Amino acid sequence: MVVTTVPARDQLVRRASDLVPALQKRASWAEENRRIHDESIEALAEAGIFKMRVPARYGGYESDTRTLVDVATELARADGSTAWTASVYWIPTWMTGLFPDEVQDAVFSTPDVRVCGTLSPGGMAVPANGGVVVNGKWGFISGAPHSHWQEIIAILAGPEGEPAPIMALVPMSDLTVVDDWYTSGLSGSGSVTTIAQDLFIPQERVLPLGAVLEAQGASTLNADSPMYRPPLLPVASASSVGTAIGLAKAAKDTFLERLPNRKITYTSYEQQAAAPLTHHQVADASLKIDEAQFHAHRLASTVDTKAAEGTPWKLEERVLARADLGAACRLAKDAVDILNAASGGSSIYRDVPIQRIARDIQAINLHALMNPNTNAELYGRILCGQEPNTLYI
Repeated sequence: MVVTTVPARDQLVRRASDLVPALQKRASWAEENRRIHDESIEALAEAGIFKMRVPARYGGYESDTRTLVDVATELARADGSTAWTASVYWIPTWMTGLFPDEVQDAVFSTPDVRVCGTLSPGGMAVPANGGVVVNGKWGFISGAPHSHWQEIIAILAGPEGEPAPIMALVPMSDLTVVDDWYTSGLSGSGSVTTIAQDLFIPQERVLPLGAVLEAQGASTLNADSPMYRPPLLPVASASSVGTAIGLAKAAKDTFLERLPNRKITYTSYEQQAAAPLTHHQVADASLKIDEAQFHAHRLASTVDTKAAEGTPWKLEERVLARADLGAACRLAKDAVDILNAASGGSSIYRDVPIQRIARDIQAINLHALMNPNTNAELYGRILCGQEPNTLYI
């Protein structure tokens, strides 16, 4: 048992805020090199970012999701890829807490352990003596270059019954990493592809995906922890939404920083700040950021309140969590688009941060879990009395 002092929310947010200048300086490097800078990873570890979803008995903080939202927001004000990678680590780290306690002992024995992963099945598994053998390929594995373990999803084809999805924990050393992350957005996240070939995974590191989606783990010591009461998808939604909010705030920051020195070319406005159009654009974007933050905080509040109460999740609450995520992402992108369009031709230069912010927020909105249209349709579908058309709720 490790005894540690758990920082309060405002302390962790302040630590993240203190990292902003250094992370900003390395943001261009991360984009060019398609991975987070090693010094940024070290800084995140020193600030305790990787401990936020680790069980307390291993020295973790067991932070609530409102804290995750606010910390990711600050990190994204510096660099979307860094914030996204930290957020992605939080989700598989939380899922690791559903595995048997002896498996957690192995994973969390590494200080500041980083677990990457996916929710998409990319492999096939067959039963083997004492476990399963997996062959597969998983894309979009954010943070893989700095990870120690990966959570994978595969379809288990057994001799009896229907094929069923499973989740397993695998050391990164057991996987082949394919350096194929050449993208327009979130380029610094290192979201490469990983491959397993005839990989044996012992049974204790395998769980049914259906049980994971319902947070029905095999851990004895985590069974009573509020952090492990909510189902996976609301947890994942609340864990990842802060990056979108932070990117929108970063767009506003960089726009207002450049504003005093800008005019509107081919007009009589020698100062862009004097133009009524600019007033409307800044006000509209700011209000959209406020609305996005409302949805992000409502999502986190729902997850944290129900976790504390231990009350069952209704279907409407599950799909509203997805809807809040989608609404926050859409509104954040709307705000960035307004400010990006108002930034003038000079903003297309690579050293002007808003062009990277615009590409990063677009990438987030294209993500299958974050996609505003998908999430809104799911929410409306349930409101109209239809059955959900996905397991991911």
